[in-house]
Amino acid sequence: MQKNLKDVFGTVHGLDDKSVEFLTKALSKNNLPGFDYLEFVQSLRALSDMDMAEDTAIKSAFATAATVGLTKEKLIQSAKHYKEVLSNERTQFEQALQNQLNKRVKGKQQEVEKLKVQIEKWKAQIAKLVAQVEKSQNTIDNADSLIQAEMNKIEKTKDAFEFTYQSIANQIDKDVQNIDLHL
Repeated sequence: MQKNLKDVFGTVHGLDDKSVEFLTKALSKNNLPGFDYLEFVQSLRALSDMDMAEDTAIKSAFATAATVGLTKEKLIQSAKHYKEVLSNERTQFEQALQNQLNKRVKGKQQEVEKLKVQIEKWKAQIAKLVAQVEKSQNTIDNADSLIQAEMNKIEKTKDAFEFTYQSIANQIDKDVQNIDLHL
């Protein structure tokens, strides 16, 4: 099912492949038993690939699903379940992102601050410490660019995930609206 979900939710241009993989894997892992929203939307995509009109495709997919016990209520409830799965994954992602920020950026910022204090102490010492001051200043200069690079990388990862999350969540909302509209 994983590949099929990537085909369903990962088709929007510009999505982050890792985020699509991560989120669709979570959806697959939390797939409810029986025919529900995920199977419905896969059927819907297959019908849409045959150039069937959207309202006809929704009605046709639902008519087929109804033969195995799917109701409109179950369809909408299961879509809500998958939105909750996505939301939980987003929360976990944000926590991991914060941990990485603390580990990669704030740790380096603290290191820089400690070195600045040490530099002031070394400047007060005798001339033999001048070489040590220059070495530490070099570390600070390099740390600033590393901090900026890590911050840029983390922000890019966050933006890619958020774009992907929003795309999938919007797709589910659109599907639910179409289900409500056509069923």
